[in-house]
Amino acid sequence: MENKYKYFKRDISWLSFNYRVLLEALDERLPLYERINFISIYSSNLEEFYKIRVADHKAVASGATESDEESVQSARELVEEINREVNRQLDDRVRIYEQKILPALQKNHIIFYQDSHVEPFHQQFIKDFFKEEIFPYLQPVPVSKDKIVSFLRDNRLYLAIRLYPKEERKESPILESSRPPLYFVMKQPYAKVPRFIELPCHEKNHYLMFVEDIIKANLNLIFPGYDVESCYSIKISRDADILIDDTASSADLVAQLKKKVKKRKIGDVCRFVYDRAMPHDFLDFLVDAFHIHRDELVPGDKHLNLEDLRHLPNPSKSLHSPEKPKPMKLTILDEKESIFNYVARKDLLLYYPYHSFEHFIHFLYEAVHNPETREIMVTQYRVAENSAVINTLIAAAQNGKKVTVFVELKARFDEENNLATAEMMQAAGIKIIYSIPGLKVHAKVALIRRRGLNGEKIPSYAYISTGNFNEKTATLYADCGLFTCRKEIVNDLYNLFRTLQGKEDPKFTTLLVARFNLIPELNRLIDREIALADQGKPARIILKMNALQDPAMIDRLYEASEHGVQTDLIIRGICCLIPDQPYSRNIRITRIVDSFLEHARIWYFGNGGNPKVFMGSPDWMRRNLYRRIEAITPVLDPDLRNSLIEMLTIQLADNQKACRVDAKLQNIFKKRTPGTPAIRAQYTLYNRLCSNNAQQPKDQPAMSQ
Repeated sequence: MENKYKYFKRDISWLSFNYRVLLEALDERLPLYERINFISIYSSNLEEFYKIRVADHKAVASGATESDEESVQSARELVEEINREVNRQLDDRVRIYEQKILPALQKNHIIFYQDSHVEPFHQQFIKDFFKEEIFPYLQPVPVSKDKIVSFLRDNRLYLAIRLYPKEERKESPILESSRPPLYFVMKQPYAKVPRFIELPCHEKNHYLMFVEDIIKANLNLIFPGYDVESCYSIKISRDADILIDDTASSADLVAQLKKKVKKRKIGDVCRFVYDRAMPHDFLDFLVDAFHIHRDELVPGDKHLNLEDLRHLPNPSKSLHSPEKPKPMKLTILDEKESIFNYVARKDLLLYYPYHSFEHFIHFLYEAVHNPETREIMVTQYRVAENSAVINTLIAAAQNGKKVTVFVELKARFDEENNLATAEMMQAAGIKIIYSIPGLKVHAKVALIRRRGLNGEKIPSYAYISTGNFNEKTATLYADCGLFTCRKEIVNDLYNLFRTLQGKEDPKFTTLLVARFNLIPELNRLIDREIALADQGKPARIILKMNALQDPAMIDRLYEASEHGVQTDLIIRGICCLIPDQPYSRNIRITRIVDSFLEHARIWYFGNGGNPKVFMGSPDWMRRNLYRRIEAITPVLDPDLRNSLIEMLTIQLADNQKACRVDAKLQNIFKKRTPGTPAIRAQYTLYNRLCSNNAQQPKDQPAMSQ
């Protein structure tokens, strides 16, 4: 029997989210350089998408790998659909960049040259700068099909150049077609020269230029004796996914990763991006010479790698770069107040990046110096380089504390950093538990186990978060972290760590743990709302996540909608549930993109007026629910539960940065009703938290909306 329920395709839904990121560049209420940064984020996201997701589909389409989820034909069709949508979006990116961003820069007296043609008063500077700063690092390489073909590095910018030998002047002009063309590729200097060059000011104006345009303006100096016909930017994206034997032992897994991470830069080509102005015969030559498949071609702009725009210099003092507010420190946790003492009396909830991540670091420091601390246990998924968290754990081990860290080696793009920090911790005497075969551990949890000096029972402390133990992302991602010493949560968390060490068959009474009791409890919670709706009583679900993709859980939400359960989804990224269908008429999808990356996972179930609220690490993706270890805690403190409900309410009321996702995956901005206040959820929440703090710091102005 065919399923009556339908779903969006995961990758097409993700492209809708990334397009929403691009739309921020159109918001003239934002500082100009913040708008430019959103073009950078959009471009960076797209690059990773091709290197992972599209590369996977192409491997299936070529028959190189097999998939339980798609056939060769469906993979081919999906890649074609992805490329069509990306090309449509890139047309919009060009339009936004050329018609909105560049004129806005010019209005602020910043002239950003977009080609090799410059004003006469800059021409000598361009020539001198090229000779002194760029020319020594250039290495043009000839390209001759089946004879000389260089290796193109992943995500590096190259100039493809077509030229002709100069002919001696004769009475009759030599037709260009009678001279055989020569082709070269030349990698742009990467580490030696900035991508953007500041030129001398002229009158009131500042001037910027792409380094490749300076190179193009001086090609005659690189190729004396040749007529340079044309020059275009190209780049290769390579498959960056690492296929490893996930059932291997820890030692074998470490060896595999060390070997395969090094090969990431030479993976199979998954896209060949080129300046769309390139003539067809020029492109055909490159395709043949580099053995590019036609379905790997993605037309791009004149300037590629626009993720580099995050480094665009701001030479105008009058044009302020966006400054985000400093995270606040809670006055209830001043330097004299012990977090241990506070949490012994009451659970504590932090909202990042509005609250300072230093509170968590201080929590670890207390554990290091507290004489009753027996053991510190932490999961590591993604940590910052030179991490304060890792340094504190090392200090704990050196201070004689027992420290156990579970390190997830399979965190994509963080494998090398995780390996390096694990080896450093191991050398300091920390017990390291590596990845579990066949599973990823995505839970973000910490446990401080304590015992009185005379054996008496004193509180131990648990910390459950929606975000990683990473002080860098804690200033960029909107997450929540809960401190508690409730015995039922502490005991469950200790059982979870014992499970990670392979010690016992776990039993969880309060925590919800993926692959153990999570899905049964979610089904019970949804069934409860359906039963209330069937009785004619209010039934309500609010789910805030990064992604919703698992068909089984989507079906449960469709079923709840058919029974009349009112459901709001606050989903930042992938959402495969289709709204506005007969079976989803009671479901609404909200997407918020703003200054901070919405990363928290918060779930609300009305429960007949006695709401249940949960927070933790998983999205409702197949991988999170079935192939990962995730940890979710109920929020049991009534004040903190109400605080999270208030946050969800603010986000659903957002009329500045919130979009409704419709049945065509369009981002429909929520309109502000005349006479109602402007609500920009992130800023409204920040100001609310400031007012809830004992006093707003003098150097911390309220964020304007």
